[in-house]
Amino acid sequence: MNPLVAFRVSYRALRRNKVRSILTTLGIIIGVAAVITMVSLTQGAKKIIEEQLTSLGGNSLIINSGSRSRSGVGNSIGKKNTLSPDDAEAIRKLSTITHVSPILDTTEQVVWGNRDWFTALVGVSPDFVFINGWFPERGSFFHNEDVKNAELACVLGKTVASKLFGYQNPLGKTIRIGNISFKVIGVMSSIGQTPSGKDQDDIVLIPYTTLQKRILGVNHVDNISVSVRTSKDIPFAEAQITQLLRERHRIRPNMEDDFYVKTQLNIIERIFTISKIMTILLGSIASISLIVGGIGIMNIMLVSVTERTREIGIRMAVGAKERDILIQFLIEAVVLSLTGGLIGIVLGIVGSKISSFFTHWPTLVSFGSILLAFSFAAIVGIFFGLYPASKASKLDPIEALRYE
Repeated sequence: MNPLVAFRVSYRALRRNKVRSILTTLGIIIGVAAVITMVSLTQGAKKIIEEQLTSLGGNSLIINSGSRSRSGVGNSIGKKNTLSPDDAEAIRKLSTITHVSPILDTTEQVVWGNRDWFTALVGVSPDFVFINGWFPERGSFFHNEDVKNAELACVLGKTVASKLFGYQNPLGKTIRIGNISFKVIGVMSSIGQTPSGKDQDDIVLIPYTTLQKRILGVNHVDNISVSVRTSKDIPFAEAQITQLLRERHRIRPNMEDDFYVKTQLNIIERIFTISKIMTILLGSIASISLIVGGIGIMNIMLVSVTERTREIGIRMAVGAKERDILIQFLIEAVVLSLTGGLIGIVLGIVGSKISSFFTHWPTLVSFGSILLAFSFAAIVGIFFGLYPASKASKLDPIEALRYE
């Protein structure tokens, strides 16, 4: 039988039972829509996590003075201060690096009027805000010129601003840090506590040169924070930095590094692995609907074979071969499955957009998820349609003609 004729005959057969055909495809429709929606939601979640990691320094590295212990933890016992601002400037020239900030920290008492507070005092460069995705809520951050001139300007963390000024506006006010007066030029946005419970807003930020020259009287920095374009660049950046600093610090091949690089790459990889597992898990759960839909197609096709036994006998009597009957019923099963798949794709895309609208959660409808769901629907149609089709093709023509 000509495939086009077989398709036309199958289409007429399905059209005669519109309601039954629609109900048969329901499982496929739900399954495909569920697969696309679930995969889109998990892909959206992955994007949110990636953006949040980036804003929290997920694409950053920290270079520390000292060496790692055998357990991989930084060894601070007898640590030498081996990092300098010149190291930071050399790192800035590397191809993978986007921002660099030397960091120096201590603790000091800050005073305004009759209020005082003991807090972390951290010296940084203007790149610090871009590396950490942490910007002033009010006022501004200091500039490269302030770093160059070791200006007496400071930016307060939210906790320090609250402790010293309460509900008053601290901008333009002068506070005392140690015995030196600083002008408040900004207040950072709130970022809350670390998982260990440390208040990250309990901080005062000043130019690192000011902390070096005017307060501590040192030339070194405690560590250097850098950022790269994406988290994928981290391994290459780490290798570049390691090679550069070993050359700058004249470390021979058989000698241990006098610095170590910390990254969040392990955490990022772990989170993305979990996201991948969740995508597969939710997609698999949603795929159960496709299998249920396939069983529905098989059952309805078996009913159709029983109802059309006499029709099958007539076709065989006028010359139709087993292969023709097989192809005809297989086409009917695949048409049902693919029709359900197409409707399911539309509903899956719409469902993803609706979910995104109500939950404010971005969804990413990828071509891969659509192709996967549609291909699976086609396979389900062929697999579950094969048994009824083969049963129809194996009917005895004489017995089929006698069937009432």
